[in-house]
Amino acid sequence: MSTFMEKPQNVQRKWYVIDAAGKSLGRTATTVATLLRGKHKVTYTPHVDCGDFVIVVNAEKAVLTGNKLTQKYHRTHSGYPGGLHETRYKHIMETKPEFAMRLAVKGMLGKNSLGRKQISRLKLFQGAEHSHAAQKPEIYAGEVK
Repeated sequence: MSTFMEKPQNVQRKWYVIDAAGKSLGRTATTVATLLRGKHKVTYTPHVDCGDFVIVVNAEKAVLTGNKLTQKYHRTHSGYPGGLHETRYKHIMETKPEFAMRLAVKGMLGKNSLGRKQISRLKLFQGAEHSHAAQKPEIYAGEVK
């Protein structure tokens, strides 16, 4: 018996909608990352991009548990002395909550060309409406805790 290897031209992609309202940001991100990588499929192959498209709605209603709103920071550095920029997650969740979701999902994907291709299939929206009705997305039936 030989190991099955999915071919890139044979990948069948589906569209899923996940509602993040009232759910933990990190737990929602793990579900999204699993769908983007394709690990929920029987035909999963690590070196082939076999994941699906994911639409996350109500990203502004995702919840950060504990004291993460005040104690957690997003840090970037310009590379110059004194170039550290820190932003509290409270400010990020108020101004651009879909950025916080994208950061969480991006951290769970590979740090290579495959991960960059996978994150491009993530579509984030603040409200309950999205602009991908033509793709006939289905609501994700799995559990997001």
